[in-house]
Amino acid sequence: MIRVKLHQLQEGCILAEDVLGKTQKTIMPKNTILTPYLLNVLEKFLIQEVYVEPVLANGKPFKPAELLDRREEDSPSDEQPIYLYLQAVQKYKKAFQSWQSGAPIDIGQIRNIIIPLFDKLIHNRKKLLALHRYVTKEDYLYHHAVSVGLLSGFLAKQLNYSKSDCYQIVLAGILSDCGMARVDKRILTKNSALTTHEYEEMKQHTVIGYRMVEKIKTLKEGVKLAVLQHHERIDGTGYPFGIRGQQIHPYSKIVAVADVYHAMTSERLYRSRQSPFKALEKIQIEQFGKLSMEAIQILLDNLINFHVGTVVKLSNGEMAEIVFIQREAPTRPIVKIVDKDEFLSLSEHRDIYIEEVVYND
Repeated sequence: MIRVKLHQLQEGCILAEDVLGKTQKTIMPKNTILTPYLLNVLEKFLIQEVYVEPVLANGKPFKPAELLDRREEDSPSDEQPIYLYLQAVQKYKKAFQSWQSGAPIDIGQIRNIIIPLFDKLIHNRKKLLALHRYVTKEDYLYHHAVSVGLLSGFLAKQLNYSKSDCYQIVLAGILSDCGMARVDKRILTKNSALTTHEYEEMKQHTVIGYRMVEKIKTLKEGVKLAVLQHHERIDGTGYPFGIRGQQIHPYSKIVAVADVYHAMTSERLYRSRQSPFKALEKIQIEQFGKLSMEAIQILLDNLINFHVGTVVKLSNGEMAEIVFIQREAPTRPIVKIVDKDEFLSLSEHRDIYIEEVVYND
């Protein structure tokens, strides 16, 4: 780890130690990926210097002009989940770029990228459910693939699928957007909404992806169908074929929920991320009758993991701490406004919502 002045930090820096305020209370925990907003928070708390990792969230080295200190002996292990995850994203990126050049999918390579990481993270659901915090706009597509694989496997395990099925569903998730490799690169990197023509071309990634995986013998048919069907919806409003209900494979329904949730909670080229609280509230309303409510409920239940003391930013700009989460309304907890003796029930104040989770130690 390295010690640097606040002004030397940049977006994507990874905290190597907890950042403490003047009262010795944690402001941000280690492994936090710094965003412009979080850099501003550190400035407001008058933090002078912090310890960060020598690598950025995008896998590139962080080389500030001046180092205050370096602790080689304390360098984090390559076995830490965050490093395994970032390495997996970069390995997937290389595989994806090879597909863009016309190479076939090497399923052994993909399995080696994702399965060991899944085995590591499935026992640490808090880290697994917070992977969206590490997404960078430029590498969104690669983060999304790896995270959808992990989230799909997590949902499958919670739904009591066998270990073998969980592994297959993990592969379904990471491969769900493989067809994007054959979509015009200009569409993939566009930083504004797609035109109707561009959207129609992008939708073809499901059919293209199916063709890329259909002859891989070690993949179950459900995996191949998930690549094809993960944008289908239970009410028939999805694509590419507009099938509905039981016509959609169970694997596809799981991957669909993971896909939508991770997309909404991630920073993208053309859209800012939403907090898990806001995203799940919108999914409940906008995707009712479209996505598997059983899988959505698993994500809602896991909001309880954002336990008492989690610091959040509210939509009115105020900082608050979660003090109580109601099981019947997990997206709208009771919060205490920071530096005020004032409590707020978000269930009663519907115009205010959690805009961002600042930290969850």
